[in-house]
Parts: sequence; structure tokens; C-alpha cells
Amino acid sequence: MESPRWHGDRLYFSDWFAGEVLSIDLAGACETVASVKSLPLCTAWLPDGRMLLVSSPDGLLLRREPDGTLVTHAELGRPGWNDIVVDGRGNAYVNGADFNPMAGEEARPGQVSLAAADGRVVEVADDIAFPNGMAVTADNSTLIVADSYRSALVAFDIAADGTLSGRRVWADLGTGVPDGICLDAEGAVWYADVPNRCCVRVAEGGKVLQTVGLDRGAFACALGGPEGTDLFIVAAQWQGMTSSEMVTRGSGQVLTLPVDVPQAGWP
Repeated sequence: MESPRWHGDRLYFSDWFAGEVLSIDLAGACETVASVKSLPLCTAWLPDGRMLLVSSPDGLLLRREPDGTLVTHAELGRPGWNDIVVDGRGNAYVNGADFNPMAGEEARPGQVSLAAADGRVVEVADDIAFPNGMAVTADNSTLIVADSYRSALVAFDIAADGTLSGRRVWADLGTGVPDGICLDAEGAVWYADVPNRCCVRVAEGGKVLQTVGLDRGAFACALGGPEGTDLFIVAAQWQGMTSSEMVTRGSGQVLTLPVDVPQAGWP
């Protein structure tokens, strides 16, 4: 389970094992909207409403056209990509580690690349130990990246051309292990945490504002719903990065709970 995204009037999320992107409405009606054999399988939306999907093994960023066909949006240059966020200008930020954790390779820091609206693909940040969830503030000024291995949220200033500068630690999370993230209208970040089995809301600087405990690993979270005040969490039983199956089949859940502060920014 990965990449929950509220878009229109539905929640979208990915099923790793099936290689499918699914959507579900608040009544529980579910449908498959795309099939891509990729692990992980993360998604975002362009301002014009077309979906982007990261095809990690192929090193491609795919675009879903209105008729449902998938075409190449950008060539990322190598395999091993993870999460994606698209800002309000149509710039797509894609990140990935520079090693294969599932094969037990020695950890090497990863990076963030920009697939710009004008077609450029360029690395815009490096030295992120294990890049995971990302979010962009509502004014398009700041990109926040979860660095799972350093237990931190890292922020960058976004220039008009999409490049990044002003790197800083937005929040030191102590023993937290951030995976997927989202932003709310008070500028706080919700982050999902697999090993600690929780979803946590933190302010800039790292103050913990709220914690939601779970009985399994939280892989990602998103705010959405009609008022933007539903927190959606995708969770599953974690078996370890080097296990033949990282999560227990059939243990995936989509959970939701109401919160006080609505969604802001992207995703």
C-alpha cells in the first residue's frame, strides 16, 4: 500500500503486489485506474488533471491520458525511483535512493530530480540518506522531503524555474522514521511511520502536535475528503526491507479519521 492521494471526489492509492493504482469513493466503490508493474508505485497530478506515475524499474515518469493510455512524460535516466510530488506550476519532483535496499546493498545517499513543465530533467538535491515522501507548500515556495534514515524532514526553497536552494532541516524527528507526508493549512506536516506504527503531526522545528497509533506500519498519509479534513492512512504489516515480501500479503488497509485542520499544498 502506498501513495494515497485525494483528487476530485475520490481517494487514489497504489497496491504494490498487484501493480495497480486504485480509486475509491467515500461510499466504498473501488476501481482500478492504471496498471504498472513497479515497486514502489507512486502518483501525482498535473495542474490539468492528468495523472503522473513513477515506473521505478524502467526509470520512467508516465502520464495517464484522458482515454486511460499511459505515455512517457519524462525519462529519469536510471531505475530506483520512489516518491513524487507535482507543484502548482506543473513541475514534478521525483526522488530515489542510490542503492537497492531490498537486495541488501550498502546504503548510499539519494537525490531529488526535477521533471520540469518545460521538459527538463535535472537533479536538484543530493545527499538525502533515504528520500521518501514529499510535499510542496500552497504558495509553491517550499519543498519538504522526508529523509527516513536521518529521521528528519528537510526543506528547500523553490525558485521560479523549479530548482532548489536554501537546504535546511525543517524538523528533527528524534526516533521518528518518516515515510509518506502531507501538509495542512496551519503549515504542519503529517508523516507516516512504518517501524513505529503511527502517523504523527509535527510543526516546523519538530514539536509533536498529534500522534495516531496503529497496529501495523503506516506507509503514507494524505488529507482530503469534501472539506479536506479527513486523514487517510495506508498501512500494512511490515516484514522488513530485505524480506522476500516486505509486507504481509492481505494485511493492507486504508484507514481514515477526521482532523481539525484541512489539507493545504501538494499532494
